[in-house]
Amino acid sequence: MLFIPKCHNPAYLISVLYGISAAATALLLTALLAAALRTPALRLRLVERRRQRDVPLSGGVAVVLVTGLVVGAGEWLGIAPPADGVRGVLVAAGAVALLGLAGDVWRLRRRVLAAGTGVAAACVVPYGETGVGTGLLAVAWVVAVVFGFRGLDHADGLAGTVGVVTAFGVAACAAVEVMDGIAGLMSVLAAALTGFLLHNWHPARVALGSCGSMSAGFVIAVGAVYARAGYGVVESAGVLFALTAVVAADAVLVLGVRRLAGRGVGRGGPDHLAHRLRRLGLTAPGASLLLGIGALSGMLVGVLAHAGHIGAGALWWVVGGVLVVVFTLSRVPVHGPRRSVSPQVGAPLRVRNG
Repeated sequence: MLFIPKCHNPAYLISVLYGISAAATALLLTALLAAALRTPALRLRLVERRRQRDVPLSGGVAVVLVTGLVVGAGEWLGIAPPADGVRGVLVAAGAVALLGLAGDVWRLRRRVLAAGTGVAAACVVPYGETGVGTGLLAVAWVVAVVFGFRGLDHADGLAGTVGVVTAFGVAACAAVEVMDGIAGLMSVLAAALTGFLLHNWHPARVALGSCGSMSAGFVIAVGAVYARAGYGVVESAGVLFALTAVVAADAVLVLGVRRLAGRGVGRGGPDHLAHRLRRLGLTAPGASLLLGIGALSGMLVGVLAHAGHIGAGALWWVVGGVLVVVFTLSRVPVHGPRRSVSPQVGAPLRVRNG
């Protein structure tokens, strides 16, 4: 403690203790609530079909409720950092969560989900710092990130892993800008997603659904916009791209391949990054872990560039890496027999008696 700056400042100590307790509370409550809501979700048929089994979508509801509860309780008790627009972001994210929940229940069209998300984003973008033109570009980017996170929820552990990494990256960027409220919100969200991952790792017992994936993507994207507000458009685009590199890579791969194949971009299929890595022989946890490492790499470059510790030219390496990954994995067939991880596992075992 003696070597920590401002460690004798009571306000600083309260802020540190709040951050630790809020993150721990969010992790534990999300893990407990996701498990508790699993049975009601199954009874209400709020499920997603994965590998011939029903996975309840209780994880998203748990993440949304706990994140809002913990952050709101901190503000109500007066121990949370300054708001920095957090209340507006939470209200808008709650609206997106309800929209996503309606999509889970009634299978709303994507254009309806996109329009609702765009309206919510337009209500919280800081136009005073970005300007109207750049603010509208930010709205479009938020919608793209939200749907990118929604697309990652097809694989066990993937959306949660990428969400945790990206939320921590945005928290670091916000901390650089002394936006303690945004940084605290991102830390709580990352902790809640970690608690969710306890049940979502392969084989998943719960999933985020549109409710959780869209709201998490919304909070992360808007938080990143707040952190970059007032900076140049081109450099900000590079930092935001690096922070969400895996989300961007998955979206570009899926949209590009479907367009080239003459398929509708809204039609689902086993053509995402994780699907193609599985075709190369990786296990489900291995694919999620590898993509999580990729997200971490891009996030570190984005945070260091935002803080000014590395030049903006390093962001082009992230762009180049994403393009290489997209081109390489686009060559992997998504139909046909999957490569076996081990021929000893894939073939029947013969046991010799005597």
